[in-house]
Amino acid sequence: MTTSSNSQTLRAPFDRAEYIAAWEQWHREVEHRRADPHGFLAVTDLVWLDEHPQRIEGLPGQWRVDDDHAEVVLSADEAQATPTIDVPDTVAAGRTENADGTVAYAFAPIAERGGVTVHFGDIDIEVAVRGGHLIVRPRDPRNQLLADYHGTPVYPPNPRWIAHGRFEPFDTPQPTTVGSAAEGIEHVYEAPGVIEFELRGETFRLTAFNGHTPGSLFVLLTDATSGLTTYAANRSLQVAAPAADGSVTLDFNRATNLPCAYTDHATCPLPPAGNHLPIGVEAGEKTPLERG
Repeated sequence: MTTSSNSQTLRAPFDRAEYIAAWEQWHREVEHRRADPHGFLAVTDLVWLDEHPQRIEGLPGQWRVDDDHAEVVLSADEAQATPTIDVPDTVAAGRTENADGTVAYAFAPIAERGGVTVHFGDIDIEVAVRGGHLIVRPRDPRNQLLADYHGTPVYPPNPRWIAHGRFEPFDTPQPTTVGSAAEGIEHVYEAPGVIEFELRGETFRLTAFNGHTPGSLFVLLTDATSGLTTYAANRSLQVAAPAADGSVTLDFNRATNLPCAYTDHATCPLPPAGNHLPIGVEAGEKTPLERG
């Protein structure tokens, strides 16, 4: 008997114990990165720079925007103090020592959603561009939010929340504007296409964005659990690169919180229009205890 080339491909037998062990390892790694001494839980402030010099609590210098780039000016005492700001040559566009002993550092241009890090003792200082605005975020490993963090509650992993679908690319990637957890700004992401998939007997479509690794994707979404058991504003799900035939797997057990679920010092993107699932996806990370 011959086998038709159109016959359905059989999937390998599912090993539940192996799946759960892999999920547990994955989530330990997520939590380890989240609790990094200079990760997002260490952020103590979100400061929006403009042309007016301003002090930032816990940091030396006066910070401002000068000709579309960030600048910090240290007083004579701050420039001589130990520690003082350490600005790597790869970050600084220029260093100026003035006659009065003040020292000014001009930062090299930063691209949208890009950022650089300078150091003040054991504090990392992130200088970044979000929504067209220059921001400064100090990251202090002694931050109380980090010290009090003891993990994120999750739904128990359940294979019923693994969905299979197909990636449908656009003819050309579409710039897609989304809102932000930070009021007053927007983000623009390039959407290469949509993912159509089945879950609990229904068919859904989600706009996908480019992931961190070549060919991979990620989706931002909300569902009927959002604001109840999961964080209200957004959930994020990484999707491996589609197979040659466009097939993809969405494992909602690996849906994670973005930094805005933990702190107001974040500018996380919100899901694009249409990326709301009308069903409750009881999988992945729940609302952090830090958000009540």
